[in-house]
Amino acid sequence: MSAAPATASTSPDFVISRTFDAPRDLVWKCFTDQARMAKWWGPKGVTAGIVKLDLRPGGMCHYTMTSPDGKVMWGKSVYREIKAPERLVFINSFSDENAGLTRHPLAPTWPIEMHTIITFEEQRGGKTKLTIRWSPLNPTTEERHTFDTGHDSMRMGWTGSLDQLEAHLAQTH
Repeated sequence: MSAAPATASTSPDFVISRTFDAPRDLVWKCFTDQARMAKWWGPKGVTAGIVKLDLRPGGMCHYTMTSPDGKVMWGKSVYREIKAPERLVFINSFSDENAGLTRHPLAPTWPIEMHTIITFEEQRGGKTKLTIRWSPLNPTTEERHTFDTGHDSMRMGWTGSLDQLEAHLAQTH
């Protein structure tokens, strides 16, 4: 199962896309099923734990990411729109173990909340084009600058996550 290379955009938002050799319903389930998501979510080398996944508008995905050196970071996504199997819209942020809003533990000027749109497009031959669009929600000038200058780092993180998703899909498909 090989995926097409990720592509990027020149939009002020961060946009990354990849086409997977897997049907859209399966790729959708990898983002919306707690057990599946725990197997691939997070940057390469990070182990995810999906504590809660309440897939409904106003519901939340609360998760942990543990680095190879044992450092634990918490995150959450609060769903705004769910249009199965085409589109997920949510507000993503770092959090504490109680799902309280926190700053990025390693980047204090990172935007507190990120508006996230993920689209799942059917392609010929049973493939799926996945596109992730990220933009800071109500950022300060400093947060916007951190976001704007962090696209390479975001690309690296998301590419690692999408590589893990690709490997998971290859085992599942």
